Amino acid sequence: MADPAASAVRAVAAVLAAPADVAAAAALLAPLAGRPVIEHSVAAFEASPLVEEILVVAPPALAARTGQLLAAAGYRKVSRVIEGGATRIESAWEAIRILGQADCNLLLHDAARPLISPRVIEDCVAALCAYPVACAAVPASDTMVKVDKDLITERPPRDRLRRRQTPQGFRLEVIRRGYELALADPGFAPADDCGIVLRYLPEIPVRLVPGSERSVTVTGPADIEIAETLLRGA
Repeated sequence: MADPAASAVRAVAAVLAAPADVAAAAALLAPLAGRPVIEHSVAAFEASPLVEEILVVAPPALAARTGQLLAAAGYRKVSRVIEGGATRIESAWEAIRILGQADCNLLLHDAARPLISPRVIEDCVAALCAYPVACAAVPASDTMVKVDKDLITERPPRDRLRRRQTPQGFRLEVIRRGYELALADPGFAPADDCGIVLRYLPEIPVRLVPGSERSVTVTGPADIEIAETLLRGA
């Protein structure tokens, strides 16, 4: 059953530009259907009536230029563009940290997924009315196996496997606590945001919502061509 208090909580989206390398960084500002890749994600949250505020987290080398591009485009929900860390985890933590003790739900979204759909945003926000964590995911299309020293040890049933996407949504106090525990753990290995909750707050349920096969990751020129094709076919 939905929590009435949760349904009244405002939703904040954090668009994370945390490229793995120089080529991926260039791809975020490359043109896609007439505007930079990163702008597509911002525009999707700007258009959603369920999202009240947008934070953009960019690496220091891109932050000023990203801020200028978004300011020129006139996105009224973008409250700030902040500098992120060296990794995606560090960048997500910056968004969490800057929100402080705010009473809100937080959608963490990778800027490298520019084709986020209004339906997925809506479903993630709606799921947070009943669950403290929500994650967009799509069914696994390939048969997956587990290996040990190049030997197959197990073939998990494919119908139980999903490919996680973003946005991943959280009640802010939950993901803040998860990150605090993770960052205090000397053995912490980088994971996605829901993975942090699963490891450090195992009592917290994570609700899956249907993602979209169109939500491809764009990290280079070949990916931009694929995204262009998908946009033309929309």
